[in-house]
Amino acid sequence: MLPAVAVAALAALKSLLSATVADAMSVGERHDPDRELVGQGLANLGSPLFGGIPATAAIARTAVNVRAGATSRLASLIHVGVLLLVVLLAAGWVGDVPLAALAGVLMATALRMVRVSSVAALLRSTRGDATVLTLTAAATVVFDLVTAVLVGLAAAGFFALRQTARSARLDEMRLDEMPLEGGDHTAEERALLDEHIVAYRMDGPLFFAAAHDFLLELSDVVHVRVVILRMSRVTTIDATGAHVLADTITRLERRGITVLLSGVQAAHERVLRELGVYDRLAHERHLFDSTPSAIGHARVHAARLAHTPAGDTAA
Repeated sequence: MLPAVAVAALAALKSLLSATVADAMSVGERHDPDRELVGQGLANLGSPLFGGIPATAAIARTAVNVRAGATSRLASLIHVGVLLLVVLLAAGWVGDVPLAALAGVLMATALRMVRVSSVAALLRSTRGDATVLTLTAAATVVFDLVTAVLVGLAAAGFFALRQTARSARLDEMRLDEMPLEGGDHTAEERALLDEHIVAYRMDGPLFFAAAHDFLLELSDVVHVRVVILRMSRVTTIDATGAHVLADTITRLERRGITVLLSGVQAAHERVLRELGVYDRLAHERHLFDSTPSAIGHARVHAARLAHTPAGDTAA
């Protein structure tokens, strides 16, 4: 049982890493972790019945597929078909290919997977993200991928907990914002919804542990013209949270939904700017100091869209 558990854990970890890499390379797509693991598990249960061994997704092959423009399961079927032809018709020739040549192909693929601008942005964003990146890369070279992931998770958890602990503080509330920021205010929110405007108040830390759930919930909003993200109560943002926020804004804007940010704290400005969150907004004026001003702009914008012919939605 212990070897079986180890193989299953390694297969799950590697496949989810591959899917995450594919998501990062193709902004318009995202994977379903549960579906990925169930499908892989069923395949690995059936493979030994025909003399096969457990298989996983591969980061290198996945990256090559995405770079080549793959967008559906047809890419995997073509991959399987080509491999079958190679095994049946060209196994001898492939066996004569020097390992040094194959190593060169893998190195070229790995270099294409790394975006220098993204790495530089991570190193500039926060000390914690830079440390996690450096430790994970070093552990990959010195040990192996599984050990590196564990080291990276431990380091990221340490810095996330430290940031969360440091974020606790007592803030003085402004009287002019108290009616909007406090209480239930169901009537106010219903009035906004009638105008096809939705406001989300983000509380607490936005970091790697909560980023995926945030993306799933926010990117699926429907029947709205404007989304307001109230960020005055966000205590911590790391590189993963900023990437998820930028990706979510891109998804919403592509669907014709205007995104407004309000109440961004000065401490979070650097991370959001370095990782391109502000660049994903449709207009530079879609960043507001307070929620009331954002709501005012949203109402004007929603009314303008309601009277704008299709195809002409300039903000």
